[in-house]
Amino acid sequence: MKGLFLRSIENKEKIIIFYMDSKSQVTQRFVRVISMRDESIVAFCYWRKKIRTFKLENILSAGPVRKKLGA
Repeated sequence: MKGLFLRSIENKEKIIIFYMDSKSQVTQRFVRVISMRDESIVAFCYWRKKIRTFKLENILSAGPVRKKLGA
């Protein structure tokens, strides 16, 4: 997962994360990672339209955003 975060930083790529918030609800977020710390990432959240800090222990999964193909 850290490799994906580093690639997001280097290439300014949008990724998707599934995150457990403080109320134990799982949310899906599209983010662009700005920096990594020991226990968290700092990322621009496209849903909130703000820079947010996400704890690594609360990130359940992460992956690249698939581009839509079509007409």
